[in-house]
Amino acid sequence: MELRHLLYFKTVAEELHFTKAATKLFISQPPLSRQIKELEEELGVQLFFRNNKRVALTNAGKYFKNEIDTMFAKLEESKEVVRKIHEGVSGEFKIGYISSVYQSQLAEILKLMHQEFPYLKTSLFEVPTLAQITALEHGGLDVGILRAPVLSDKLKVESLFFDPFVVVLAGTDHKIDNQQELAAFLSKSPFIFFNKDFAPQYNQKLIEICQRMGFSPDITHEANNVHSILQLVEAGLGVSILPLSLKTQYAQLKVSFIELGSIPINTEVVLAYKESNNNPALNWFINHYAQLKID
Repeated sequence: MELRHLLYFKTVAEELHFTKAATKLFISQPPLSRQIKELEEELGVQLFFRNNKRVALTNAGKYFKNEIDTMFAKLEESKEVVRKIHEGVSGEFKIGYISSVYQSQLAEILKLMHQEFPYLKTSLFEVPTLAQITALEHGGLDVGILRAPVLSDKLKVESLFFDPFVVVLAGTDHKIDNQQELAAFLSKSPFIFFNKDFAPQYNQKLIEICQRMGFSPDITHEANNVHSILQLVEAGLGVSILPLSLKTQYAQLKVSFIELGSIPINTEVVLAYKESNNNPALNWFINHYAQLKID
């Protein structure tokens, strides 16, 4: 029994007409009838009732058709998997991100990505900007979601959005009427922020904002991720200055986010990757992630 015998049987079973099936298969009718006869003899069963007026499947033929349909469907699925493997959309796709990006957005993209590339394993790594740059340069990550600047001539950078800074205070009942009152309050408060060596650019943004408000921040507590900073603020251990996009992500916390409208300092969230990376999943990720906007 060869695959062509099964294809011939499947076509006749669908058409229930030998001449139409032969036309569809681009062969003449006598060879088709002969191939079906050979298949019946090999199986030792009659697959079709046939006379001059009609062709119909026997009970054995109906069962065999269901099995063959399943087999051909599996064959098509296997061909698709092989093509995807050949195209490089299987294996592992490694995504780096910083703790201060909107993670619900990332989760939404991963759901869509799984639908597009069902055989691709995605791995997430929460990594600070400087470590991401090194990992991207050496192939440890396929793409990174991080904050500018990305000081590397080996990477291509795509801008996603600009994120203004806000003051974060414990509690939700603060009544601060103007920037002068806010500056006076902050100048007397302990700050919770990232370590300078861990996030030097981020740390410099904080210093610049505070200097524009007329004081230098007293950084009393340091942490290496935004979750810890916000939890410490909520616990009343100090204040912080963080990106506005975190307000939606951490709306459940008992903290206040106070905007700094008069200070035009923001941070740019970007995608970074090696342009030489030809993985089709990378191009898809870049195009689709960039389409989502933070409200």
